[in-house]
Amino acid sequence: MLDAQATAKCPAHAPADHPKVQKPKVGILLANLGTPDGTDYWSMRRYLNEFLSDRRVIDYSPFLWQPLLQLVILSTRPSKSGAAYASIWNNEANESPLMTITKDQTAAIKADLEAEYGDNIMVDFCMRYGNPSTQSVVRKMVEAGCHKILFFPLYPQYAGATSATANDQFFRALMKEKWQPTARVVDPYFEHPEYIEALAQSIETAYAKLDKKPDVLVCSYHGLPKRYLVKEGDPYHCQCTKTTRLLKERLGWADTEITTTFQSRFGPEEWLQPYTVEEVARLAEAGKKNIAVCAPAFSADCIETLEEINEEIRESFEHAGGEEFTYIPCLNDDPAHIKALTTVIRENLGGWL
Repeated sequence: MLDAQATAKCPAHAPADHPKVQKPKVGILLANLGTPDGTDYWSMRRYLNEFLSDRRVIDYSPFLWQPLLQLVILSTRPSKSGAAYASIWNNEANESPLMTITKDQTAAIKADLEAEYGDNIMVDFCMRYGNPSTQSVVRKMVEAGCHKILFFPLYPQYAGATSATANDQFFRALMKEKWQPTARVVDPYFEHPEYIEALAQSIETAYAKLDKKPDVLVCSYHGLPKRYLVKEGDPYHCQCTKTTRLLKERLGWADTEITTTFQSRFGPEEWLQPYTVEEVARLAEAGKKNIAVCAPAFSADCIETLEEINEEIRESFEHAGGEEFTYIPCLNDDPAHIKALTTVIRENLGGWL
């Protein structure tokens, strides 16, 4: 049951002309990065403009960055990115795989939590960039009677360019509400035992289907400029390396059987290393002809995994002499992953339900 404070917000003896007040609920709002609405030029341009104009993502001076972005990058990049999205697009649903998977994750989490809490909760998702927007879903939750909202960025490891910007957008949405719901934000879950267990199970399941165990498992995380860590104190690198270490310990492997790399470098400055695209080539040249790659920082398969890893990074490995390349899908809506996420949610709902 909801606590007395939330129930007290519904007037017991309101006058006849009092606006209708919804039954108080607790909202669980899942948040992911985002997706374009389509693969055409203008859909991609709108999405990339929103993404690349975020100061958490690109923190160069807007006076220098925006002319370059608007006049040069957004003239050519939408077509290139649109072609990449088209190669992985869910044509049946006319949406990106990230959208499809996030919907499936939300439905599974909703079914699990509603079995316990019934109509006392509302589970939904939003995207930091694109649709459904954070503001639109917060508005929907408030209209439905959510007096409390648990905001859950689906990033296991914290980074300013992912977790923090998702939180920023959530708080901006709250600023527009006359009657603000009480809010909590879920901590990063990079070391949560059930998340590590779900990762380990996915590796074991994938390896069991192979004729030969790969020489190395490459844990490829999304990259960040190195100065974010060195000068600005972002904890992302440390949390990534800890996830890999905990995964290695759970699997019972030697240090030589698993490694941490970073992908998706953008711009001229130095990013976190080693770069995945270069490291897989180095492994092939060093005689590691059979590798597997997983992406622990992504809660759902997306352009960075299905196209970048499974196409570009695979090509780099094979061009350098690699022979067997196995991409291990993200945890997506795997039952072990859903169990881990709902456990994290329950832990963060303490005292609310």
